[in-house]
This record gives sequence, structure tokens and C-alpha cells, in this order.
Amino acid sequence: MPRKLKTGKIKLKTHKATSKRFRLSGSGVLMRTKGGKSHLRRRTPKRTKALFTEMVPVEGEKIQKRIKRLAPNMKSD
Repeated sequence: MPRKLKTGKIKLKTHKATSKRFRLSGSGVLMRTKGGKSHLRRRTPKRTKALFTEMVPVEGEKIQKRIKRLAPNMKSD
């Protein structure tokens, strides 16, 4: 018996690692988290550790295009 042919569009799936690392701001600017927050922070000053929590805007049109392709349904936070 032949297989049933699928009709319609392919469902878009979000790349989960990308959606966890990047956010859209209220004005639509793509923001990223800073790296180096997970370990080897025992001797770093509190001020430096506090700077890791900030989100920084993503620069570069090609990178923004790639992120939007990986996470098409990204919502602002």
C-alpha cells in the first residue's frame, strides 16, 4: 500500500539553544547574554560578576539574520 502524501507547509521548529541565549527587546532590538558566567568566578570582583547579568545588543546584520532564522517565533521578554 503506498504511503499517504503530506500536504501543506512544513512546521517551523525553534532552535532551543538560540532561544535561550537571545531575546528581543521591547523596541525589537536583538539582545544577547554574556559568556563566561558559569564557572571560574571565585576570585572575580562582585562588580565584574554583576556585569555578566547585563544583556548586550547583537551587532552585525548577518548574525541577526542567522539568529532570526534559527528562532523564527522568538518573542520579546
